[in-house]
Parts: sequence; structure tokens; C-alpha cells
Amino acid sequence: MTAFSIDASTRRATAKPRDAAFYRNPYAFYAALHDGTPTFVWEDYGHWCFTGFKEVNALLRDKRFGRQILHVASREDLGWPPPKDHTAAFDLTEKYSLLALEPPAHTRLRTLVNRAFVSRNVEQLRPRIERLANEVIDGFQADGGVELIKAFAAPIPAIVIAEMIGLPAEMAPQLLAWSNRMVQMYMFGVTRDTELDANQASEDFMAYLREVIAERRRAPREDLLTHMLTSEADGQKLNEEEVVSTAILLLNAGHEATVHTTGNGVKTILESGLDSAALFADDTQTAATVEECLRYDAPLHMFTRYALSDLDYEGMHFKQGEVIGLMLGAANRDPVRFKDADRFDPFRTDGQNVSFGAGIHFCIGAPLARIELQVAMATLFRRLPGLKLASEPRYNNVYHFHGLERLDVKW
Repeated sequence: MTAFSIDASTRRATAKPRDAAFYRNPYAFYAALHDGTPTFVWEDYGHWCFTGFKEVNALLRDKRFGRQILHVASREDLGWPPPKDHTAAFDLTEKYSLLALEPPAHTRLRTLVNRAFVSRNVEQLRPRIERLANEVIDGFQADGGVELIKAFAAPIPAIVIAEMIGLPAEMAPQLLAWSNRMVQMYMFGVTRDTELDANQASEDFMAYLREVIAERRRAPREDLLTHMLTSEADGQKLNEEEVVSTAILLLNAGHEATVHTTGNGVKTILESGLDSAALFADDTQTAATVEECLRYDAPLHMFTRYALSDLDYEGMHFKQGEVIGLMLGAANRDPVRFKDADRFDPFRTDGQNVSFGAGIHFCIGAPLARIELQVAMATLFRRLPGLKLASEPRYNNVYHFHGLERLDVKW
């Protein structure tokens, strides 16, 4: 049974985001869309979506669309209901999020944080990441098999971003737990129970960070948290709410995509039958393999934007506040842009992807994520050359964040 339906004559389609047949493999839907309806209204979401690489790449950079809308229009103007009281803490974590802000607030905040994530700075973390990957593998190598997401993919980026911010590595499991509960808010069809749980996780996360911030004010350190508390841009410092919100975003986003790409990438390589030694033969090929993993099975599949004013785009009219969906996972498989788009080919010469976004909201942590992925995956396949799947991999029931819940492997 097909997990989707497309009506090319009306440019409308249906695909249930919570249908296991769909979220396990959305690529059949994408291929059908690319075949004749690359821009369409997704009935389940109720808004226009774009799947073409050229269009998605351009719209990510189009300043007529933004990640938020309330800086140019009120809830009343847009016909929105008032905020929910029971998600106030979660909403507060989003209020000053780099992902949600638009200029000039976004520019100011990103300028203050960006220095820590530029390539030359995160490159210095490569030995720490390699040491950490080896330590994690040492912990399970003798077992002959392991569930790789929880044992390997998740702890490495969580520990690295925690240490960068200035939080103890032993807090990583708790940070992951809070993050995973908060991420449930991005699921399709969120329930009140999910909202309450995510809000409680947000409250606990913020309370913890406020304690650490108070400690840093008393005794500054050489870490990102101290940097955010003390740095200035145009004579302005970040206030505490901005520091808390940014720290939560960096912690959540700083592991989410990396965990998913590690799991998806290892699964893809094992299913491909390709020689892992060739895929990680040197630094250049390792980087190319990671980029192909990011393209082939992206960690984030849809990013939304608001029309900041009434506007026309490619013959379509959008009213202020209208949402569009930019389908990153589909754009990465666009046959117009990529030869044999649905084939995993780490040696391709037309490699590129929009997995980290583009424009002013391009992922600030992309240089760090790339190094983590290169080091962790190369170390894993070097240490465990006989790695193979032990059972059918299981995807999380979250369409937007496309990643595995379980990846059981043996060697």
C-alpha cells in the first residue's frame, strides 16, 4: 500500500507524517514529487512545500521569508490564538533562539556566538573528538555487538558541545534527556501531554543553566558560556534570557543532527556493500563520504519559513504570515541537480547538500558537526572493520528529524 497520494493536476499531495511506512522511507514520496509536482500543497500540513534543490537553496536565502513573523505582525493581525499558558517555559527557550530570530536581533546574537564555531577554532577539537570516539568504542568493543545510537552516536556530540559551552561531560546524559523531550514539540500532531512534558523539560533545563550562569559570574572560565556573558557587540551584552536560550539551542542543535547523520550514515554504508576502508582512505575521501551521507539521508527533512509580507514568488501569491515548507531531504535527492540522485555514491563529483540550510540561518555548528562526523565514523570503521547490521534499523517517529531510534550492529 502506498504511503502517499499526489494529484498533479491540482498540485496537492497527502502523506501522513506519523505513518511508519512514510517516515521510515519518505524518499519514494520525494521521487514521485520530483517526477512532476516538485512544488505542491501538502494537505496534512496545509501549506506549500518545495522539493527542488534550486528552489530550496534560493528560498533559504530569500529575505522576504523569515523564521519568525511576530517582529513584523501581531498575533491579532495574523489571526493567531494567544500563546498557551502551559507551554510558557518552552516558548521562552525559543524566544531568543538564533533559529527563530530575524535581523537585527539575529545578527547581533550570531556575531557574539559565531567566533567559537569558525572552522579554525573547532579544528582544534579534532584530537579531543578522536580520543573520545576511541574511549567510547573501548567500552563496548569486547561485547561483539551493540545498539549504536545510544552507545556511540549520541554521547560523542553531546559531550563535545557540553564541554565547549562549559558544562561537565557527566551532564551529557541529562542534557540529552531534556533535549529529546523538548524535540517532541516538533512532531506532527503534538498532544497536550507532550506539550506539558516538553515544558517541564524546558523549566528544568533553564533552572540548571541559571545556576551555572550564576557560578560563571562569580568565577569566569575559558568557555563559551563565559564568552556569551562577557562579550559585547556594538557596546551591547547578551542578557540572561538570551544566554540561556542560546545555550539550550547550541546544546540541542549541537547534537541532534550529528546523532542522526551518524546513525543514518553507518546504516547507509553497511547497506551499500561498499568497502569502508576505501570510503575513509584519507582525509579528503573521509570528508567526501560524510558529505554524501548528509546528502543521501539528511538529518532534517523540513524547515519552515513565514512570508514576511504579501508577496509573489514564481507565480504564487503568499499572504503575510503564510508558511512554506522547504524540504531539505527531498532537495538533496533532486534528479535535476544530482546524477543518480537516489544512489549512495561517496565518490560522486557533483556532491553538495542543503542539510545545514543556507543563508543567514545556515547552521552555525556545521564546521563542528562535520569534524565530529568525519572523526567518529572513520574511527568506528577503522576499529571495527567487520561491522554489520544485526537487525532491521528502526527510525524515530518524528518526520522533521529523520534519524534512527535503534541501530543494532555486530562484528
